[in-house]
Amino acid sequence: MISIEGNIVNIDKTFRGRIEIGSDGLISAVGQQTGNADLVLKDELIFPGFIDLHVHARECANHSQDYKEDFVTAGQAAINGGVVAFADMPNNPVPPVDDESYAEKLSLTKKSAVEILLYAGIGPNTRPLRSAPIHRLTKEPINGHTTQVTTPYKVYMGKSVGDLFFNSFEELESAISKYSGQNVSFHCEDPKILAANENQPTHEGRRPVEAEVSALDFALQMVEKYQLSGKICHVSTAEGLAKIIEAKKRGVKATVEVAPHHLYFDEESTRSVSIYRPNTDAHKWAHYMQVNPPIRQSRENRLALVAALKNGDIDYLATDHAPHTIEEKEKGISGLTHLDTYGPFVSWLLQEQNFTPQEVARVCSFNPGNFMNQFLPVKYGSIAEGFVGSLSIIDMNRPIKIEKSMLKTKAAWSPFEGIEFPGRVAYTIIKGKIYKV
Repeated sequence: MISIEGNIVNIDKTFRGRIEIGSDGLISAVGQQTGNADLVLKDELIFPGFIDLHVHARECANHSQDYKEDFVTAGQAAINGGVVAFADMPNNPVPPVDDESYAEKLSLTKKSAVEILLYAGIGPNTRPLRSAPIHRLTKEPINGHTTQVTTPYKVYMGKSVGDLFFNSFEELESAISKYSGQNVSFHCEDPKILAANENQPTHEGRRPVEAEVSALDFALQMVEKYQLSGKICHVSTAEGLAKIIEAKKRGVKATVEVAPHHLYFDEESTRSVSIYRPNTDAHKWAHYMQVNPPIRQSRENRLALVAALKNGDIDYLATDHAPHTIEEKEKGISGLTHLDTYGPFVSWLLQEQNFTPQEVARVCSFNPGNFMNQFLPVKYGSIAEGFVGSLSIIDMNRPIKIEKSMLKTKAAWSPFEGIEFPGRVAYTIIKGKIYKV
């Protein structure tokens, strides 16, 4: 058993107290501080462990992309960024789309130091898994019996990175109709609008705002029609967000993510290369910052997304961590790395965007914990008895400048290199094991 004392943050309050974590990795008690804990903290903030619901660890059964990232290095990068668990996306060379391929990929996650939940992929010819996969934590009986859990699904509405996508809404609905009642996350870009703009000179032109808004509208229709538990991935436009808010008001069961790059960068900042990469020319910077959906919004639109995350209209901070090599980035592949910088980015929300610790706990811990808890036999998201003893500890008194040398991702680069954040991860605790960052 270990004990930790300091400033404990839950979604309802911040208070000084003591956390005891048992040998089973679960919180056994939360109480008053005594001053003699294994780890006594002063001003640091102790959050329920941060959970990233959108990660591309790249490892799959054929291991052809392990050079970008694998489950070991993704776990190391997560701990470096204060992330205690993540959900991994299925757009791999060998995608997990049926019981056999899902189980094969699930077996690979065992080597990670952090909890990993896998999405199963939806493609034109897939069907729901025949039986609920047994999560790796459930191989030993829980409460005297073996527990089976379900899995979340992911659908790519248009072509992105990988081969798991659709060419039309008609094709998509034919597939989605087989998944009635399931939990489905949507990458929202209209395939026909993408095809119509494929010869535009810029990435932003090839993936215009209309592609996201149109696809998002259709995704919400599918959620409502087929009674899905829907999640909209990485919303990037205020127009699209307005549709989600309206759908929620009329009772559509949908939640939504936003990624750090859509909160931090905008058209003006991505053009100002000298601010972030003084030794990088504009052409290379444009390739480094290429991501789907693009960084394209005005400052006003970006700030609208920040405000929506703060006020609860957006449910999750999810990174879309997509590790590709610098050489691949310079050739135009989309994706940004973020796991290493999750915690420092949280400090930016706290200090620069005036988030309260409780608001951070809601979008980084509690809400994503509730998502994960639908599929796991253990509970994340709160510092309370019976929940997993995985914690993220942020020191707001120690700014950090992001440097390549501090990154653990195998891709070995970050869009935030050269940027100073107001705080850093002090410790990441995984089921009672303390990692000093």
